[in-house]
Amino acid sequence: MRKEDCYFLGKITRRHGLAGNVILKMDTDQPEFYKNLESIFVEINGILVPFFINKLGFSKRDTLNISFKNSTEALVDQSIGRNVFLPMETLPPLSGTKFYYHEVIGFEILDQDGKSCGIIKEINDYIAQHYFILNLNGKEVIIPVIKDWVLEVSREEKTIKMQVPEGLLDVYLINSKKDE
Repeated sequence: MRKEDCYFLGKITRRHGLAGNVILKMDTDQPEFYKNLESIFVEINGILVPFFINKLGFSKRDTLNISFKNSTEALVDQSIGRNVFLPMETLPPLSGTKFYYHEVIGFEILDQDGKSCGIIKEINDYIAQHYFILNLNGKEVIIPVIKDWVLEVSREEKTIKMQVPEGLLDVYLINSKKDE
């Protein structure tokens, strides 16, 4: 399995108990989707290694307590602190105004009047307020990812129509004129 064919699920943070269980802290807003996992891919030395699950249960809303099949102390030790991935095809399809961050890279953001705000080049989700980083005529523009602002997602046209607050883009246009 190649890493580019997978998505990040979370990280194995520590052991749990004496039976060789581990704790997987998931990076998802739908943890219930993962209650029937049969296997995961653990990144070890840059390679995705399959780990087969014997038993799992939630220890917190977004944290799984996992027991691996045929696990050894060495195998459990190797998994601690490692990132966990799953194949892209395991993601449920989304519709309406919902989207996965990885699928909208390259989409154009349009304001409510259909005017371009730029093309999504990346999404910062490492802080509390996630935001799109756009390219608008060679300038970097940042727009917060706020689900109530998303009006329409067109996967066919690769566009996201948003209710962009009046004046938000003006800040970038004024600053870009100062740079000229």
